[in-house]
Amino acid sequence: MGFKKLGLSQPVLSALTEMGFSKPTPIQEKGIPLLLQGEDLIGQAQTGTGKTAAFGICILEKLALGKSERGKVRSLVLAPTRELAIQITGEIQKIGKHLHLRTLAVYGGQDIERQLGPLSSGVDIVVGTPGRILDHIERRTLDLSRVEVAVLDEADRMLDMGFIEDIEKILQKTPQNRQTLLFSATMPPTITELSKKYMHAPQEVRVSEDSLSVKSIRQYFIEVSKFDRLNAFLILLAQKKPELALVFVRTKHGADRLNEILEDRGFRSMALHGDMSQNKRDRSMDAFRRKHINILVATDLASRGLDVTGVSHVINYDTTDDPMTYVHRIGRTGRMGKDGEAISFIFFDQASIISIIEKVTDSKLEEIKLNFKIEDLPRRVNFARRESDDSRGRRDRPRNGPPHGARREGRGDSRGPRCEGGRDRSPHISTAKKEFSSRSGHQFFGRRN
Repeated sequence: MGFKKLGLSQPVLSALTEMGFSKPTPIQEKGIPLLLQGEDLIGQAQTGTGKTAAFGICILEKLALGKSERGKVRSLVLAPTRELAIQITGEIQKIGKHLHLRTLAVYGGQDIERQLGPLSSGVDIVVGTPGRILDHIERRTLDLSRVEVAVLDEADRMLDMGFIEDIEKILQKTPQNRQTLLFSATMPPTITELSKKYMHAPQEVRVSEDSLSVKSIRQYFIEVSKFDRLNAFLILLAQKKPELALVFVRTKHGADRLNEILEDRGFRSMALHGDMSQNKRDRSMDAFRRKHINILVATDLASRGLDVTGVSHVINYDTTDDPMTYVHRIGRTGRMGKDGEAISFIFFDQASIISIIEKVTDSKLEEIKLNFKIEDLPRRVNFARRESDDSRGRRDRPRNGPPHGARREGRGDSRGPRCEGGRDRSPHISTAKKEFSSRSGHQFFGRRN
């Protein structure tokens, strides 16, 4: 079935053709007819199944038939993170490029003054995070009294993040006769209760169950000790040479630290986490999408809404104990009919999580055995300095100091060649005395020399 058979308007059909969409996905094929009839809908689908286009088409078709009122928002989309809000906004703008409808993303981390201008001049669709939407409601800069369609995207994640009270406050500001759409990868009891309270006889469309279909994703695990994990990770990258890899870590500090190590070894990588400014997060995501880098080290929260085509590998550097978080992570690869690989590092005391993951994903995890050879480990790269930087370095060099780029002797002397950030950029030099073992191997790459 093509999009024409769904009864879409010509402006929307033209935009979909220009975007390269010729055939609807299962959730679009099942959901769009119900949405165009004005039904409330609960859609259970993983990220990457086309649900954003499904509700985006519904919103645009419905609003295009009506008349815009200056300063009145006619559709509201709630998303758990700013990245997802930006992504949804971009998708709706592309689908509605031939329609005279205005879409605005509002989220924390961006100066609220920058959002006030478009809101005062009038927008038709607002996509935002619950916290920032509430800020605008309290400031009286956002009026939801004319909302015709309200969407809760990735509702399970919003509830996990503690947004349930915010969501209810926001929905209470919208008309009771609105059309409400709820999309979620899983359907915990709290989602069911929310739907009963704020939806009218919703139709249900399921294209995936709580167990993930991973036909296009090959899943592996590597059992390591805490001391060997970093070395195993570096060897894995050297062997696999991933086209586009998303690496998950547990903490913000862990993301920065691992990214520093990768950069020191010459890998094209960047970090993505919640403590970064919005501009830095946008730069990281844009570089990953454009393939200016091929490795993105991210935390779970920051990566929500990261929808990048062509992710070849998902690597769980810090493997989660929550099987559904694992499901969300590996769903970033193996999209649009392409194959993907998910590789998880498992500590010896985490062995029980393997059977849990296999049960949830209804698939078998294969073990990868890595041979630890010191010659396979990527060495630290030598960052060449520009002549101008070199001349500045001569002025800053201590009197009677060593030539620029030379390495000082002595473990306690910290005045070696440095570059921006204070990190030693000298090539790592191994010695015959340092044998490769679990503990020394960890120090070999984990510590700055």
